[in-house]
Amino acid sequence: MAYFKYQDKSIFYKEYGQGHPLIFLHGNTASSKMSELLMPLYAENFRCILIDFLGNGQSDRVETFSPDMWYDEALQTIALAGHLQCGKVSLIGTSGGAWAAVNAALERPDLFHAVVADSFDGRTLNENFAANLLSERKAAKEDPQSRQFYEYCQGADWEKVVDLDTEALLKCAEEKRPLFHKSLEELKTPTLFMGSKEDESCRYNMEQEYKEMASMCSQSSVFLFPKGGHPALFSNAEEAAVLIKKFISEHISN
Repeated sequence: MAYFKYQDKSIFYKEYGQGHPLIFLHGNTASSKMSELLMPLYAENFRCILIDFLGNGQSDRVETFSPDMWYDEALQTIALAGHLQCGKVSLIGTSGGAWAAVNAALERPDLFHAVVADSFDGRTLNENFAANLLSERKAAKEDPQSRQFYEYCQGADWEKVVDLDTEALLKCAEEKRPLFHKSLEELKTPTLFMGSKEDESCRYNMEQEYKEMASMCSQSSVFLFPKGGHPALFSNAEEAAVLIKKFISEHISN
């Protein structure tokens, strides 16, 4: 485990395995702790780097999250790639981390071999995002299993982290902020849009949205698992690992 500095704050990251570097980007209210569960599926093939975005996990806390959170997390990802000084890396971003991964590749295509963007809404938030978020977070706070998950990922101050995250996401939705800071037509990094058809946390027309996004990008593909909840990276863990390893390996060799 280690830290690097970003805007005078310390960001935590942890490494497993060896080989081509692969950075895992967690979703909202999660942390690198969640990705640790997947390491037996990836560490034999890749040098896996797990980050805690600022305000999460073992990274320094912040007073507020930016409503442009996923762009800010993209900049943190770019800073980590530079800190590692290991040449081009690949990215797996899940849920909120998928927006961070795509934004990072749009900003610095020279740093990334391939991107996997898993289980997210795409170019816009779904029309019921704010109402669904408030309902979901209220129920989660009252659910012992969800509370345990939050504490596992964030520590004793999990409730403040969750509240700050909710506040930033609601502002993002209310102000209809752009989720990508550049047009997807500028995305040159090979990208796999991945998800599950049964994912109730994402938009109902995910397959259509993914296909439309892929049509805008020069080297993109789409794969949706017929079964599994949110996110697909975990609900279809073994099948997803096979798919992802093949996708990344193809583009490293190109």
